[in-house]
Amino acid sequence: MGKTVKDYIRTIVDFPHEGILFRDVTTLFADPRGFRMCVDQLLAPYAGMRIDKVVGLEARGFILGGAVAHQLSTGFVPIRKKGKLPGQTISQAYTLEYGEAVMEIHDDAMPPGGTGVLVDAFLAAGRPAEARPRLIERLGARVIGCAFVVDLPDLGGRKKLEAMGMEVHALCAFDGL
Repeated sequence: MGKTVKDYIRTIVDFPHEGILFRDVTTLFADPRGFRMCVDQLLAPYAGMRIDKVVGLEARGFILGGAVAHQLSTGFVPIRKKGKLPGQTISQAYTLEYGEAVMEIHDDAMPPGGTGVLVDAFLAAGRPAEARPRLIERLGARVIGCAFVVDLPDLGGRKKLEAMGMEVHALCAFDGL
């Protein structure tokens, strides 16, 4: 049997601190066959659909989203941490276990009534996952799907997105943190 995307992802024990199993996708990105397989599988559910923009969250979402947008022949839109985008933006705050964070998108990034696909490396905690489609919807556009390389189901992101009515695709899942 051939390799899967999951086979290209290494696990680093006790990083960034003891008790964490860090899923490192840089090994996936570095391998040309693994990266091609990943991009092809991320875009497969959307092939042939009308998509105005692929949206990715910094930084791994930029790598993946740009490649997916290229293959779908559409544009790419970045979502960044507060204060990193020039020009007019809208922001969305979300809570973390240790405080609050804010992400932003340009206020003209999506056409009203347009469609977008969210692409990122990880589907993890619920509140950050919920914030991304809310930004796009606030622009008057519609999220037609969310594509991730890795789902970390123990953190609840998939349940939150599905509760919002989002279609979620993940290439692989890892249990445990």
